[in-house]
Amino acid sequence: MGLTEIALELYNDIDFNDKKFQTSLFFIIFNPLYWNFGARLEYYTKILSTLCFGSKKLAVYVFSLTVFTLGIFRDEIYRAALTDQATSPYLDNALFKLLGVGFFGYGGVLVLSSMYKLGIVGTYLGDHFGFLFDERIVDFPFNVCDNPMYDGSTLCFLGTALFYAKPAGLFASALVYTMYQIVLLIEEPFTAKIYSQRVQKQK
Repeated sequence: MGLTEIALELYNDIDFNDKKFQTSLFFIIFNPLYWNFGARLEYYTKILSTLCFGSKKLAVYVFSLTVFTLGIFRDEIYRAALTDQATSPYLDNALFKLLGVGFFGYGGVLVLSSMYKLGIVGTYLGDHFGFLFDERIVDFPFNVCDNPMYDGSTLCFLGTALFYAKPAGLFASALVYTMYQIVLLIEEPFTAKIYSQRVQKQK
């Protein structure tokens, strides 16, 4: 059987009508849009700071808590949804389980190390709240990839899918990757603009 036929069988094993899976896909799409447009709303209107008694620091911590909570909920729904999805015989073997553990472990290292380097404020778009770094972080994990949070999260989704041998997980992982690429098109130019404006003000 060729790769095309195998890919088609994997796709046909996905139950898109399952409510848990639909909910999982919704939050995979919603979460990155929420944190990008929520942070941008604060940048333009200061509405979150206003609601937090004029405190930018309190605003960014409250915002961080909502993003973190949504992320935990998304991940738990994803894992729960996979339990109801079909297991593929093509993926259900020791090699893919080992790859799954490896991807999840490496992805977790990327996520946790980038959070350690950035701190809570830096991780959750603190620059949109007025908290800017003095210089770009260039050591690990940022010397491995430009966006270790996004790449690491994608690898965790993929690792989970492979470990449990779920074609639905592969689809969800591809959607995670696609959404991160889309939000980077929104996020990176805007962040560059924020730092550029600071340079202009300093001059």
